[in-house]
Amino acid sequence: MRFHSLESRVVALFIVLILAVQLAGYFTIRHEIQANARASIQADLKIGERQFGNLLEQNAQRLIFGAKVLASEFGFLTAVSSNDRDTIESALSNHGERIGATLTVLIGLDKSITASTNAALAASLQQSIPTMIDQAEQNGGATSSTTIVESHPYQLVVVPLKAPVTIGWVVMAIPIDKKIVADMRELSSMQVSLLTSSDGGPWSSSVSTLAPAEAGDLAKQLPTTLDKAFFLQDLDIGNDNYSARVLKLAQNPRQNQTTVLVLQRSINEAIAPYENLKLSLLVLTGLGVLVAIIISVFSARRITGPMRQLAETAKKLGAGDYSATIDVKGQDEIGELARTFISMRDGIANREKEILRLAYWDTLTNLPNRARFVNMLNDAIKHAESKEESCYVLMMDLDRFKHVNDVMGHSFGDLLLTQVAVRLSAELGQGATKPARLGGDEFAILLPNSSLAAAQELAARILQSLEKPISIEDQTVDLGAGIGIAGYPENATSAETLLSHAEVAMYAAKQRNSGAVTYIPEIDKSSQQSLSLLSELRAALDHNAFRLYVQPKVELGTGRVIAVEALVRWIHPERGFIFPDQFIPFAEQTGFIRLLTRWVLEQAATMCSEWEARGLHLKMSVNLSTRDLLDQDLPNKFADILARHKISPESFCLEITESAIMDDPVRAQQTLERLHVMGVDLSIDDFGTGYSSLAYLKSLPVDELKIDKSFVLKMEQDLDDAKIVRSTIDLGHNMGLRVVAEGVENKDVMQLLREMGCDQAQGYYISKPMPAEHLQEWVMKWVPPEYSAAA
Repeated sequence: MRFHSLESRVVALFIVLILAVQLAGYFTIRHEIQANARASIQADLKIGERQFGNLLEQNAQRLIFGAKVLASEFGFLTAVSSNDRDTIESALSNHGERIGATLTVLIGLDKSITASTNAALAASLQQSIPTMIDQAEQNGGATSSTTIVESHPYQLVVVPLKAPVTIGWVVMAIPIDKKIVADMRELSSMQVSLLTSSDGGPWSSSVSTLAPAEAGDLAKQLPTTLDKAFFLQDLDIGNDNYSARVLKLAQNPRQNQTTVLVLQRSINEAIAPYENLKLSLLVLTGLGVLVAIIISVFSARRITGPMRQLAETAKKLGAGDYSATIDVKGQDEIGELARTFISMRDGIANREKEILRLAYWDTLTNLPNRARFVNMLNDAIKHAESKEESCYVLMMDLDRFKHVNDVMGHSFGDLLLTQVAVRLSAELGQGATKPARLGGDEFAILLPNSSLAAAQELAARILQSLEKPISIEDQTVDLGAGIGIAGYPENATSAETLLSHAEVAMYAAKQRNSGAVTYIPEIDKSSQQSLSLLSELRAALDHNAFRLYVQPKVELGTGRVIAVEALVRWIHPERGFIFPDQFIPFAEQTGFIRLLTRWVLEQAATMCSEWEARGLHLKMSVNLSTRDLLDQDLPNKFADILARHKISPESFCLEITESAIMDDPVRAQQTLERLHVMGVDLSIDDFGTGYSSLAYLKSLPVDELKIDKSFVLKMEQDLDDAKIVRSTIDLGHNMGLRVVAEGVENKDVMQLLREMGCDQAQGYYISKPMPAEHLQEWVMKWVPPEYSAAA
């Protein structure tokens, strides 16, 4: 039994409790024994006090009887009447000896001593006799008293001598000595001591049943002043402990002497009968502790045994073993705990099954998820490695699924994914081929012990099966997919790398719209370059490596500079100046274009604020991408920029392309309408190269058309281009829009545009893009061109 175990602590608790109870009982009983013994001693002492009084009374009655016998004897009365001293003294002596009196005295009517048996003692009592005669006269008969004579207590009696009238008094005295003390000791089993004090000095032992030395110890412990009877507790006399009752026995005021009676009872003697009881209590305590230890060990094992079993079961549960049995059948709390534990074990087992299902299985399609597929792929790679075989992975991503989700809703999209999973499982059939859903609209297929030709053949069959429309809720959906193929050991030796290569090939298939693509390292290099470019773009934005350039716009009617277009340039720390066409398409593809647009708007607003402070008022045009238009929060972000730089919305014109609008017309139009309400001019850039209808164009809240430079560059030489430009100008004016031509690179084109009624122009003939901070200087030097007379 380990010291810190629950069993040892239960046993220790039982032992401590029983010891506490037994010891508390033992000391309580011991205290009660002491208290009862002391109370009994005090009661005995009081009884002893009455017993000693009775002894004194018996002596007094014996003396009175003897004195009365003497007083009633005719011969004595005759002798007293005739004053026959010899007869009187003989009668006093004979009667005194007969009853044991130490002194017999005849007192005359004048209260003087007439005759006595002891002249010296009678002389000592001379002062006490008159007082007793007075008391006897008052009582009309005999009286008794105690007094001190020569430091010894005496008991006196006075009896009247009548013939028939009082003719004298008979006084008898007897000492209170060892006999009465011995009688008291024999009668009460108490120690009895008589102590006398003179002039308030120390006590001296007169008579005592104690040994002389012990009597001396008692005398030393008595207080010198005694007014009344009292108890003394815990007197240490010799080797014993006593309780005592102290009584004032006699007093001689004239000699200032006092005699006290001390009744003593040994406390040890009083407690002695209970010692066996205390020993019995100790034995019972020991037996109780022994029994408690045995019972506590048994009870502790009964309690901790099932708990140890539960602990062992818990360890097995922690190790994942849910088959351990719990053999606890009691109906008490332990049994209830065991049953609860069984219920908990079953619940944990069921929940773990569910957790494993959720962790490794897709809840929507009931196919293995990515984690499960990775484990399957690892097992397949290990098997292939041991058998020197190969295995392949097909990764598939659906085409246009996001559009279906946005248009039809996520519930419809979930049903579509379920149908794709059913079709995919049906195509693969029952065999070693393992399909899985990796997430979103991505699926993967494991082909263990397969070849590249078999993987490509399966990919072709899957693509062919997806060509069949899927009908859901009376809706028919056409889907395609891009499939990437990668194999072990040709492309990778680990599951994660193999999946990564299959994913790279899949995205290449989707970009090329080629159905299925097998992984080759060249594809991955392109992906790595793209990732590197994205990291460099983020670093450039963080380190302010972009620069704001502007290209002026001229009003053709007056030749005055009235606007500029904001352009972004990248100053790379290693590659130097990078033009927009080298990074803008990638930024649009990755979504980084939103951050870049935000930067351009911020810088453009800063420059507008500076120009207006210098008196230069120009409208700033900024290009928006498709992703910018799909950002429903763009108007709020732009309004915040204008407010912080204190620029009016009329100072900006936001340019958008036709293709950007047509990617998601509804969301694009919502964004444009909110911007237009703010007061910002909107322009359609590269007009004529997109596929938008004029009806849709009419519904857009735009203010400007910008003719694409492909029609403007050689319009003075190409009659068809000139016709397109003229038609576009007329169309814009008829729709109430401002028309801007870009790509003006010579004076002839600029003059021809002016003749056609075009409103504004920009191009290299006017100015190449320049750093924004150089614009004001350029404007001050700008000289509008002179047109020919024909114009």
